[in-house]
This record gives sequence, C-alpha cells and structure tokens, in this order.
Amino acid sequence: MNSTGTAASAGLADISPIENVPLRVQVANRLRVAILNGRLKPGTPLVETALAEQMNVSRAPIREAIQILENDGLVETIAYKGKRVKPLTPREVAETYSLREVYEVMAVRRIIERGSPVEALRAPCAAMLEAAERNDFEGVISADETFHRTLIEISDHELLFASWQNLYLRIHQIMALRNRDLPQLHEIAANHPPIVDALEARDMELAVKLISDHTRNLDELNPETIAQEH
Repeated sequence: MNSTGTAASAGLADISPIENVPLRVQVANRLRVAILNGRLKPGTPLVETALAEQMNVSRAPIREAIQILENDGLVETIAYKGKRVKPLTPREVAETYSLREVYEVMAVRRIIERGSPVEALRAPCAAMLEAAERNDFEGVISADETFHRTLIEISDHELLFASWQNLYLRIHQIMALRNRDLPQLHEIAANHPPIVDALEARDMELAVKLISDHTRNLDELNPETIAQEH
C-alpha cells in the first residue's frame, strides 16, 4: 500500500461507524431525558396516541419505549388508567440521597487511598461554571452528572459503578426537580471545585465532609416538597 493509501486508512480509523439505533430505543432515550430533566414530572400520564403524534412516530415504538422505561423503574402502570411517570415518595427521595452519600463517600475514600489522579474532574467543574454563566439549567445538570459519574469511575470499583448507575436515574430526576426551584446555578456549580481540591490534596477528612455535605444538604433537599409538589 502506498503512503497515500496508508494515510487514508489511518484517517478512516478515526471515523466511528454509523449506529443503527432502533426507533423504540431512540424514543425511550428522548422520553428518559424528559423525565430525568423534570420536563415530564412524576405522575404525568403517558398517552400513546398523544406521544405518537407529538414525536411523529407510530404507536408501536411508543409502547415499546414506555416498556423500556417501566423496566428502568421510571414509569408505572395504573390499573384501568394506563401508564404514568412513576411518582416519588418522601421516603424514596430520602433513601436515594442517603444511599448516594454512601456510594460517593466510598468513592472518595478509595480515590485518596489509592492515590488516583483526579484531573478528569476539572472539565465537568468548568462546564458547570460555564453553563451557570449562561443560566443554562440543563447544562448545569448534565455537567453535574458527568462530575459524579467520573468520581465513581475514578474510584475503580466495577460493582460500585454498576450500582451507582442504576441509582443515578432517580438521583438525576430528583436533582432536576429540586434545582428547578433554586435560581442559584452559580452556587450549585461552585460546590464542586473544592471537592476536587481536597482530593488532590489527599485530605481525607475534608474530602469526605465536602462530598457528604454536598449529597445531603438539607437546606436544598426537602423530600416532602420534591415528592408532593411535583
């Protein structure tokens, strides 16, 4: 092969293949984002005909997508009424956040004990601050999720990561509902860089305190309000 052909092959190696994503999965992904970002609030009915018309698809992929979301635990069936976004209860909100604290404190301890590099956490911190400057609520939420997912990934514990991913569907939804009532996006973004600083300094006591305070700040989290008003 000549040098031109070699260069062309090398260039092609950087081009990812086109993914043939089934329509039901595309629909499920869009509905999941709407639920997790709080646009489809807990208790909202999911009517196949209305969703099919709005999304310009037939009812079959809507039905299949809703089943996927039901398997995720985000949708439930009500006898004689149909499907709806699963409501939150005060107990579920409180338990979700208490379990999140356990997971993330464990991740912080492992990162410091193992001396793992934490530079990867800087990018989502910067993205959060930039989104806050734009008053971009969903940008802040997305960067926040990236920060916490990266934190768990850096801890290098496969079972912890798998468990956290399942829990984070609810965490994301609760965060979106909670933070829509909080106009201080800059405060949300500013909570994260000190955590990275403490991790880089290998200050176990401070890092654990900061991540614990961040995950269970009762001034920002009211289980009754989140579960009932939305």
